[in-house]
This record gives sequence, structure tokens and C-alpha cells, in this order.
Amino acid sequence: MLLTVDIGNSQTVLATFDGGTRVGSWRVTTFPRATADELRLLWRGLLQDSTVTGVAACSTVPALLPALRELLDSLEVPVVLIGPGVRTGVALHVDNPREVGADRVVTALAAHELFGRAPDGRGRPVIVVDFGTSTNVDAVGPDGQFLGGALAPGVEVSLDALAHRAAQLRSVELTVPPHAIGKNTVEALQSGLVLGFAGLVDGLVSRIAAEMVASFGSAPLVVATGGLAPLVVDSCRSIGEREPDLTVHGLRLAFERRQAGDRHPPTRRTASP
Repeated sequence: MLLTVDIGNSQTVLATFDGGTRVGSWRVTTFPRATADELRLLWRGLLQDSTVTGVAACSTVPALLPALRELLDSLEVPVVLIGPGVRTGVALHVDNPREVGADRVVTALAAHELFGRAPDGRGRPVIVVDFGTSTNVDAVGPDGQFLGGALAPGVEVSLDALAHRAAQLRSVELTVPPHAIGKNTVEALQSGLVLGFAGLVDGLVSRIAAEMVASFGSAPLVVATGGLAPLVVDSCRSIGEREPDLTVHGLRLAFERRQAGDRHPPTRRTASP
């Protein structure tokens, strides 16, 4: 059973796969100062008696990378830590490939593999909208190449900034408001945050899609993912598909590609983290 671990700034998503089938999935708070032993205890608690035969991971939290590497190095199973210099098969058509987060790379890989085929079998472009700590709108070409995208603050980050910087405003429950015209402070904040971010996403998708049509001659499919997607996606007019955990699927695919490309993989015993 393959364990995939996507460590984000706010949350960590862990999922297990039996082949291409996702068996289990967990979403937990990311603690940037966690040690390798604390990570090991967390993984064991979630996995219980599951037998892990491989691990694929990525992290956007630099402070956690030493602990993550220490834990992965101690495992007696094949591991892949996605980062600069690790081949995933995704061509990065950007100015500086090393600037692209590992999560964006494997998400692009999954978007192409799962959604990048038109009904006639030809490759088609895809736009991925990832609702997390930041709101990422990324463009993936019809051959699976990562073209770049747009980065905006996440919904929760914006709410926290308003609550801290505006004396008359406060944190509110993030939910879809009944109307765009808020009749009180809570509804007004919910409208601006939820419906406002839906409008932001639709605007960016429209502009990015127009550039992709000009380049490839076909309209992209738009896929939503990320922990905050359920909050905003129903208010967006541009979203065509949803896959909550696209990144862990990308980690699975990257692991499979790495294993397939390794003609002489090391012999390791099966072990749990």
C-alpha cells in the first residue's frame, strides 16, 4: 500500500492507495516545528495496522523538510520526496523551474492524467484551481506541460488579515451568505470573502482560458481542488470538475513513474512508518 503525504502551510493531507484506488484519506493541521518522531507517531496513529510498501511526499513548509527527510530516510521502503531536481515527467514552461512548488507540479501531473483527455482521445488543456492557504490558478497544457498560473491569498488568510488590521471587523464563520448584499457585518464579510473569491477565480479563469485558447485552439477544462474548495466552488461559474485531493493523486503518479523508471530499485523490507 502506497502512502502519499502532502504537507501544506495550513494542513497536511495523507492518503493511502492500493494501485490506483484511494483507500484512506486524512486531513490534519500542519505543525511546522514537528520533529521526525512526532511525524512518525502521527502517521502510525492514522495508519494503525496498515502495511506501507512505499511513500511519496512533498512539502511547501521549509521548516518541516529536515524532519520529513529524517523520517523518510529511516523507512525501509522505497520513498520519493518531490522537490527541485526530482523528475516527475512534467515539463515546466516557466522562467525559473526551481521556483515552482512541488505541490503545484504533482497537481499538474494529476490534472493531466485524470482530466487532460478530450472525448476523442486527444490531449486537452486543463486549468487547476487549488483552494488552500493560497488560491492557485494553474494552467496545464494538452501535453501535460506546466505553463504557470496566478497566485492569490486564500480565503482564510484574507479573513485573518481583515480581523487583525480592521478594528471594526472580526473573524466570522466562513459560509456562503444568503445574499450578495449583506445586511450586517457578518453577512457583508461572508459575501466579500466567499462570493468575492468566487468572482476572483472566475475572472482569472476567464483570462487564463482565453490565453490558452489562443495558444492551443481549444478551451481548457477547469478543475477545483484543495481543502477550501467546498466553501467556494458552488459560487463559481467557471468550475467544471472537482477532485478534493488532486495533489495526493499526483504524488501517487509521480511515485509510479519513478519506480517504473528505476531499472534496479533497491531491495527493501516491507515496514510501517
